[in-house]
Amino acid sequence: MEKLRRRHNTLVQNTDLSFKRYLINLLPWDERLIGIKGSRGVGKTTMLLQYIKEHYHLDTKALYLALDDLYFTENDLIDLVEEFVSKGGEHLFIDEVHKYKNWSIALKQIHDTYLNLRVVFTGSSLLEILNSRSDLSRRALVYEMQGLSYREFLNLHLNTDFEKLTLIDVLENHIELSANISSKIKPLKEFEIYLKVGYFPFYAGNQELYFKRILEVINMILEIELPMLRNTDISIVSKIKQLLYIVSQSVPFKPNITSLANKIQITRKTLLEYLNYLNEAKLFHSIHKNTHGIGALQKPEKLFLDNTNYMFAIMEESPEKGNIRETFFLNQLSQGFAVTYPEHGDFLVENKFTFEIGGKNKSAKQITEIPEAFIAADEIEIGFENKIPLWLFGFLY
Repeated sequence: MEKLRRRHNTLVQNTDLSFKRYLINLLPWDERLIGIKGSRGVGKTTMLLQYIKEHYHLDTKALYLALDDLYFTENDLIDLVEEFVSKGGEHLFIDEVHKYKNWSIALKQIHDTYLNLRVVFTGSSLLEILNSRSDLSRRALVYEMQGLSYREFLNLHLNTDFEKLTLIDVLENHIELSANISSKIKPLKEFEIYLKVGYFPFYAGNQELYFKRILEVINMILEIELPMLRNTDISIVSKIKQLLYIVSQSVPFKPNITSLANKIQITRKTLLEYLNYLNEAKLFHSIHKNTHGIGALQKPEKLFLDNTNYMFAIMEESPEKGNIRETFFLNQLSQGFAVTYPEHGDFLVENKFTFEIGGKNKSAKQITEIPEAFIAADEIEIGFENKIPLWLFGFLY
């Protein structure tokens, strides 16, 4: 315990409070069991430490643990929690929970035994709260953490203080909003940077090192987390990497599943299973015609990488512009809204708003007869009527 307490104190003291992720103010921190899922590098650990620093600092009532610490190769989590509670511990913050064997059983036992203890845990996007041996779904509130929105990127790197917008704000007041933002920054210049290197908080000015770290994140998911959490065959990793490259270099990708399976030499069923896993892992983002009754083996209408930074890291040359634009829009809107594939247009949001994505000269002819239809246009600072700057949709979280 003493070693872990020293590590806790060092981490908390060195935590910067100047920039905070969107989720920190949305979580019900006083609940007894909260789970936070998300890709490596999106800022889950920093958020935990920021909350501790603001509310406990070095008070021994709180304790941060990382379950990939070598300490837990020889020590039991349950025993540690018993000691923590016996010494007055009230709030436990557990990082990388999926690295601990039988983690869900341990959390269930902790939750059911220590009724006055609050626990926050983080893990991979592949984390399953419901399984046959320990159903945590009735006990834990689970949240997904995305990478930086365009708004957060600006606040982090330019020290701005832009507030998030609602979708209705953007649709109804986009001219005034974009004019106000454009008076303070150059949104198109910064947007181009964000699309390449702005999604993960760990960008520190070196694009080559940033892309290298992104590829390490991807390899970690494919080579360690998928085999560990989904029992996937490590021999298929090279085929998945081939698939990532195919999607990254395509125009917005409408997959022919049988043809694609043949191209990478796996069965159609296996490909659909892996697409489902890759969606869970936040490497891919598939959209379907509706969100009801989507099964693991249902063919997606369109297939994207999760975010635009993945596209630039995977490809040596610049990705296709239409794919970049649609990937950005889907990534930003899917954080808080249901996004599906419409009969006309590119995306249907909340089964109500139709969007066509394009450049500054994109016309509305494909959506003229559709109510509540809009164009999200790249390369414009300020819109007109139902043509809205694409970058403004990066202010929704």
